[in-house]
Amino acid sequence: MERNKKMYQKRGDPAGGSLQGWRQRLYTIIFESDTRAGRWFDQGLIVAILLSVAVVVADSVPALHQHWSGLFTSAEWAFTLLFTLEYLLRLACVPHPWRYATSFFGIVDLLALLPTYLALLLPEAHVLIDVRVLRLLRVFRVFKLTAYMTEYRGLALALHASRRKITVFISGVLMVVLVLGTLMYVIEGPTNGFTTIPTSVYWAITTMTTVGFGDITPKTDLGRFISSVMMLLGWGTLAVPTGIVTSEMAAQRQATQGLAAVPVTTRTCPECLSEGHLPEARFCMHCGAPLPPWAHDV
Repeated sequence: MERNKKMYQKRGDPAGGSLQGWRQRLYTIIFESDTRAGRWFDQGLIVAILLSVAVVVADSVPALHQHWSGLFTSAEWAFTLLFTLEYLLRLACVPHPWRYATSFFGIVDLLALLPTYLALLLPEAHVLIDVRVLRLLRVFRVFKLTAYMTEYRGLALALHASRRKITVFISGVLMVVLVLGTLMYVIEGPTNGFTTIPTSVYWAITTMTTVGFGDITPKTDLGRFISSVMMLLGWGTLAVPTGIVTSEMAAQRQATQGLAAVPVTTRTCPECLSEGHLPEARFCMHCGAPLPPWAHDV
């Protein structure tokens, strides 16, 4: 990161980064939530996303579509134009538009727009119109609101810290269902519905997760005994991942008790789009790029 700082300083970039004037003000409003305007923008965006998804859901009901199809169509185009304007503004205020366009939220933003335009240009692609419900993924931007940043960061750190334990646990579960599924294939056989090993593994997964669709059931006494054991194992299986993550969250909470609270912000690096930088930070903690001045109001 130090090398990146020197590289940016050698180029002569200002301390506030390459954003200046209206682009910097627009960037602060759209990508950060520490200002009043930024909070209003994010809250208004979330309301628009929820309303647009509600329109999609309501339009799928035949009775509502028959009476309000014109209203739903007008509302859909209004939301599409609104999200298109927002997407273009995001591309206009970032130093690297292509980098944002290929990021997770950039792809989600694009997928929220394409179905409506494709249905207009290609009538046979009208079946893709229901993909508009992907707009609901954009509601994850609520995590950028300062009130939720601490909880979001704590959960993310707990999941990251327990990733190896969860990976080992899932690997063990997969081995168990593979072995028992194969065993059931040998015991029950195709005559009782266990036609292939993949089908038997599917049965083992549904049994161990206590779902039990009932489309495949064992007929022999030994097969019923094995399925009973798997049902009992399923109770513990469901509890283990929850316990792992909960213990990590408790450990982090104990580790931070008594320490000074670190101020949480939504400051975003314009280069790599990472968030959560300290108020006094001048460079990105990930890529070393200069950060715009922190605009904050109460």
